Amino acid sequence: MNGPEAGEDGVEAPPILPKPTDARENPGDDDGTADPDDGAPAAPEAEAPEVVEGPRMRERRERAERRAAQLRATAIEEARREAKRRVRGEATEAPKPLGKRTVRGLRLFIWLIVLVIISVGLGLILYFTPVMSARSLVITGIGAVTREEVVDAAKVQLGTPLLQINTDQVADRVAGIRRVASARVQREYPSTLRITIVERIPIVVKDYPDGPHLFDKDGVDFATAPPPPGLPYIDVDKPGPSDPPTRAALEVMTALRPEVVGQVSRVAAPSVASVTLTLTDGRTVVWGTTDRTEEKAEKLAALLTQPGKVYDVSSPDLPTVK
Repeated sequence: MNGPEAGEDGVEAPPILPKPTDARENPGDDDGTADPDDGAPAAPEAEAPEVVEGPRMRERRERAERRAAQLRATAIEEARREAKRRVRGEATEAPKPLGKRTVRGLRLFIWLIVLVIISVGLGLILYFTPVMSARSLVITGIGAVTREEVVDAAKVQLGTPLLQINTDQVADRVAGIRRVASARVQREYPSTLRITIVERIPIVVKDYPDGPHLFDKDGVDFATAPPPPGLPYIDVDKPGPSDPPTRAALEVMTALRPEVVGQVSRVAAPSVASVTLTLTDGRTVVWGTTDRTEEKAEKLAALLTQPGKVYDVSSPDLPTVK
């Protein structure tokens, strides 16, 4: 049947109309003709493969981002400061001047270098040139020793630069003279060399076949000559600096009071424990050992004011007069 079909209930069903086509969904060509492929489904777009970011890549990325952010902040801060300087009319920041302490330190260092150079130069001039040379010798302390003996022993050639003269060696040569106990040599600029000597002083004398020998407080036999008046004689077997009886006798003589020394004519020391003194008037002093020498010297000075022939101070706690 060409007409509309009837339903089961005898009512005619409405005719089925064709569905209108949406131009937006099926766009045609510019001339309004429909694309034959309009009804075909569109092909899906190709998607880019997803990149998986590992821990190291993420750490590098974050580090680069932080660095970039810091650089941006620094650039912004510098721009802000530059803008402030321009507004205030200030020039670009000049380098800091040196501090006062640094300047003083540099000046002191420079002056030290200059002083060292000057000192070295002056020393070289004085050492190698006759600008300050020994043109005169001044000798002091001589008595029994003559000037000629000292000059001959010193062996200093006039005109020698003072710095080239070894003063210790000159002093040793002068001290080699028998009568000289010690010698000192000094440079006195600009042109003088001073030699100071200390002569040996005789304490006792001893007779020898060639004449009387003089001994000083150290027991040194320093001269063969007539003794000074009142010099006491020493009775020991082998007098000398290393002889114990000689040292004991000289220790007693140097401990006596000046008024007592002038009364002694002879000191005998057969041993270190039996020192005796003989006075000019014949009296005898029994000294004994060198123990408590100072105390014995004091007691003897008091005892000699009493009459007697023998004065025993060998025991200073109980001195006796006979």
